[in-house]
Amino acid sequence: MQLAVWSGPRNISTALMYSFAQRKDFVAIDEPFYAAYLSLTGLDHPMREKVIASQPTDPEIVIRTLTKPQPDGAAHMYQKHMTQHMVDAISRDWMETVTNIFLLRHPARVISSFSKKYKNPKLHDIGFQKQIELFRFLCDAGHSPVVVNSYDIRRFPEKTLKKLCLHLSLDFDPAMLRWDIGGSRYDGVWAKHWYGAVHRSTGFSEPEGQLPRLPKKFRALERQVISDYEEMMQYCI
Repeated sequence: MQLAVWSGPRNISTALMYSFAQRKDFVAIDEPFYAAYLSLTGLDHPMREKVIASQPTDPEIVIRTLTKPQPDGAAHMYQKHMTQHMVDAISRDWMETVTNIFLLRHPARVISSFSKKYKNPKLHDIGFQKQIELFRFLCDAGHSPVVVNSYDIRRFPEKTLKKLCLHLSLDFDPAMLRWDIGGSRYDGVWAKHWYGAVHRSTGFSEPEGQLPRLPKKFRALERQVISDYEEMMQYCI
């Protein structure tokens, strides 16, 4: 199985990659389109040049990696993807050949967290519109991608992961609940900037509290994407 997991930034996506990477039947790949995305858009992200140097910038080369048999003899590949990386110049047909999961988090939480690492995020930075666009693309093509809320994973990790594994026709592995402190060999080169919290962790964080109250300058951004989030929440497992 090639398992493509789609989310916006700051959405426990790294922790979920770590979780699946604990399984002996999985290998993982971290944001394989990141370099292509930066090259195609010209965006000035933290560690931009190092990211571009670390991965292929040709999306067709990336796609071939994502759709070929898994390396190291593993039965499955976990692909951690950021939805905003799938700009229009990148083909989507390959998505129909893999198993897709969409990982959600409330926009207020995403914007609050992301803005601490990336100054003045814009609509295209937080991934919600692209996420529902990709979801609709798969549904229109006759697929039924799995949708899971990160809030549920943090509140009931074992219960939610068991449910997710059931939807994927996988046996649950208790190893998915814990990992070693300090990072993973699957981390992208950008981990130093973005992954501090998960590097200090050994499992999923405690349940989230009340929604943060965003500064006035970000409230319009939340309003732009809240309907996309609410639409996808209707499909959560």
